[in-house]
Amino acid sequence: MKEPHITPVLREAMQGIMIQVGGKVDSSKCPVRDVLDHIGDKWSSLLMVALGARPHRFGELKRAVPDISQRMLTQTLRDLQRDGLVSRHVFPTLPPSVEYRLTPLGESMMPALMGLMKWAADHHDQIRHARLVYAEAQTEAA
Repeated sequence: MKEPHITPVLREAMQGIMIQVGGKVDSSKCPVRDVLDHIGDKWSSLLMVALGARPHRFGELKRAVPDISQRMLTQTLRDLQRDGLVSRHVFPTLPPSVEYRLTPLGESMMPALMGLMKWAADHHDQIRHARLVYAEAQTEAA
């Protein structure tokens, strides 16, 4: 028999969290949502993975994530810096070169992020199928 995904210990932990917040999840005070809003955006996780592999210069990041615009790359790197996940290092060359790398805080997040990315890759086909079934059911109901 397959082990349940939500074990009794996990369910108890989730119930404890709900008790702590009085049975109401206030998104404005939720640290998980605050972090995931940034990490879960369109570009942050991709940049974090690239920087987790090794430090990159701006142009290298642009090539590593070719769909991102220069403006969005700049903004996302600033957001990751503001959150303390990425650091920016300027080298005194002519012209100055800049390198981005994960901070120790950013590195500490990578096991969780990689776990989430693995889960997403493992279940992506199931999710796409569920979306298709849902869309077909909505079309039939209309």
